[in-house]
Amino acid sequence: MGNLTNYHSHSLYCDGRAGMEDFVRFAISEGFTSYGFSSHAPLPFSTFWTMEWDRMNDYLSEFQRLKARYADRIELYIGLEIDYLDEESNPSMARFRELPLDYRIGSVHMLTTDAGKIVDIDTPADKFREIVDEHFDGDIVRVVQQYYRSLTKMLESGGFDIVGHADKMHYNASCYRPGLLDEPWYDQLVHTYFADIAQRGYQVEINTKSYHDLGTFYPNERYFSTLHDLGIKVQVNSDSHYPEKINNGRPEALQAIKRAGYKKVMELHGGKWEEREIG
Repeated sequence: MGNLTNYHSHSLYCDGRAGMEDFVRFAISEGFTSYGFSSHAPLPFSTFWTMEWDRMNDYLSEFQRLKARYADRIELYIGLEIDYLDEESNPSMARFRELPLDYRIGSVHMLTTDAGKIVDIDTPADKFREIVDEHFDGDIVRVVQQYYRSLTKMLESGGFDIVGHADKMHYNASCYRPGLLDEPWYDQLVHTYFADIAQRGYQVEINTKSYHDLGTFYPNERYFSTLHDLGIKVQVNSDSHYPEKINNGRPEALQAIKRAGYKKVMELHGGKWEEREIG
């Protein structure tokens, strides 16, 4: 299977586990034709998993060095995964728009509690349960609805090209309350969200990060046909934090979207997004 591209990956500039060049060399060894970096963008506060602003110039400079060094072997691109936190911290901020990036991924990892505390809900399922119980009084419906409100506000604010790991909460939410994905209110929430994405013309990544470990894609495979019917363009990304995992789940994801009716995926070539046939 071809279509060896990836635009969602994390290096030592955020919470990745290897340097940028390690990812490039592994991508070349695997036959990738196009590869992009998307470190977690700086937030208004420090975390262990996001880049700090004082490292941004180094990040951009290292990318330029690698792009020049490997120009005859692979196309390299630079981006950021930018969180929607609130109206003052999101991908539409001028500071992010002014950066010389090839693309931007918009994602939601955190929610604000009624007490004003910012909590990370992109966690293992057991930790997610603790957060829901401690900070949201065990109200999983409220958490899910708040998550989708943040996602919708992110779409409205703009400033990015690709929706990152859409519907990622589905795994943790369904672990918290088995059968939740089949509840009509949840299904309607997700379909409304995807319809909004389609109307605004964003791309959606099929995120394969958890496929080998948890057996799921983000978004859930049950929605692939919905994405197709809405005319949403997709790309396949591994969201890898380890060089050796950049291809994990890709063949399975490409086969899954083909079953849903897709014949093409989005790839960056020559600095432009193109639809390429699924090989």
